[in-house]
Order: sequence, then structure tokens, then C-alpha cells
Amino acid sequence: MNDYMQVRFDVEPCSEMATDVLAAVLAEIGYESFVPDERGVTAFVPQGKYDEIRLKEELSQYPIGGVSVAYEATFVAGRDWNEEWEKNYFKPIVVGEECVIHSTFHTDVPQARYDVLIDPKMAFGTGHHETTTLMLQAILASDLTGRSVLDMGCGTAVLGILARMKGAASVVAVDIDEFAVENAIENIRLNHVSGVEVRLGGIEALKQESFDVIFANIKNVPETFRLIFASAFGADAVFGGMLGYVACMKRGSRIFMSGFYVEDIPFIRAEAEHLGLRFVGYAEKNRWVAVECMSD
Repeated sequence: MNDYMQVRFDVEPCSEMATDVLAAVLAEIGYESFVPDERGVTAFVPQGKYDEIRLKEELSQYPIGGVSVAYEATFVAGRDWNEEWEKNYFKPIVVGEECVIHSTFHTDVPQARYDVLIDPKMAFGTGHHETTTLMLQAILASDLTGRSVLDMGCGTAVLGILARMKGAASVVAVDIDEFAVENAIENIRLNHVSGVEVRLGGIEALKQESFDVIFANIKNVPETFRLIFASAFGADAVFGGMLGYVACMKRGSRIFMSGFYVEDIPFIRAEAEHLGLRFVGYAEKNRWVAVECMSD
């Protein structure tokens, strides 16, 4: 049984920066999913990882001055999880008027060319967050016919599933979280797609392979936290993982990266060009961006 603790955090004063930093702090102590709103954020952590003493300690060291955080924890039984999403969080979403993402428990679903079924459970990737939406839009705008695709940080595997529906010849989907990998496999079966291989791990899970297109949706909030403060820590500390992606590219390969803000673009561009990539451009949604680079 996948029992969770739902912890409601009220942030005062509340801002996107404040909730992003809070999510980063929480992710470091095992919290897996975050639903922000205008008053704060609702976060979920496996019951076995919920440690109130550690939580209070981390909140006492919250790095933004002048911000107060209050919380209330509630037990959520695993058997109630789909109902919880249906009632409060996961509604069908249409992306680019071509793709609809919904779950098996939805009944009123809009019609679209690409119909993607996702039972998210605790994995990231329903299309609601700006980073996932931007990557879905990138897939819809790309000609993937016959291409090999890497979905790095796959979460629910929504990107890899859509890539296959768009004609990709093969997809490798990778995530460091075991539960996300299990959820990705379930969603692939739900959509009756073949040619999507799911692997547990990080960049080391790739076997000296190269890909035509890479989608790296950085769902790991501590990574986003570092990106937000890139100017303070320097590009080398923040973008070390980009070197691993470049090793998986060949001449003409493209990479789309998301999970950071528009103000981080200069650091991303500088590091990409330092590694021999050409900066192609970016798309923005509510200050979040997806950056495209190419290997010439």
C-alpha cells in the first residue's frame, strides 16, 4: 500500500519564488510531489519518510528572510490516491489543441489528435506544470518521425509516450526514482505503445548510446533551486550534468531542457556553447522556459 502524508504549507507572503524554494527544501528530505497555489503549496511524502522533527529543523533554516511557513499534515491512504487527484489536482488538459492528457478516472475528456492516458500517482508529469507543458509543446512542434529519443527524468513517461505517438522510432525513458519508473511502465501499458524502454538511474543508465532528440525535463526541484541561484554559485556547479547529455548527442542532435527560469538562460547558453552546442532558442510560460540547443 502506497500510503502518503499530505502536508499543507501556507506561505506568507506567498510568491512563486518562495514556493519554489520551499519545494526545493522539502525535496531534499524525501517529498515527491508539489501542488502550488496562491497561498502556498501542498506537498506529498511517503508515510515512512515523514519526519516532523526534521521538517521543523529545515523550516527553521528557510533561506528567504521575511517569509513565514505554517504547515498541517494529513494521512492519505494509498487506496484514496486516485480519488484525491481527481477531486483536487489532476484535471484533463489540452496542449496545443492537438494533445489531451487525462486519466482513467476522467469521464468528460476533450477530443484531440493525440490522446494520452496518465495515472500519475506520485510521479511528476501530468502536463499541468509549465515545464512539462513546454516540453509537450516542443514535441508537438517537432518532426520525430524515425528519430531516436531520450526522455531524461521521465516521471510519468508522458513525454516519451507522446514522442512515440508522434512517430519516434524508439524512446529510452530514464528516471532516478524507482516509483516513477514503475508508474512510467504502467502508463506505457495504458497507452498500448511499444518501443519505449524505461530504465532506473541517471545518466549512467545510458550505455554509450546516442540520440537524435533529447528531452530533459528537470523535475528534481533541488536542481531548479540551484538554477535559480546560478549567479551566486556559478555555472560549473549548476550545469555539470549537461556534459553527460552532450555525450549522448551526435551531429545534428537536438536537446530540449526545461525546469528553470528565463533569467537563467544566459548561464544555460554559456555552458551549452562552452560544450560545443549551438543555442537555438527558447519558449517561455509564466517565466519558466524550455531551451533548445543543437549539436552541429
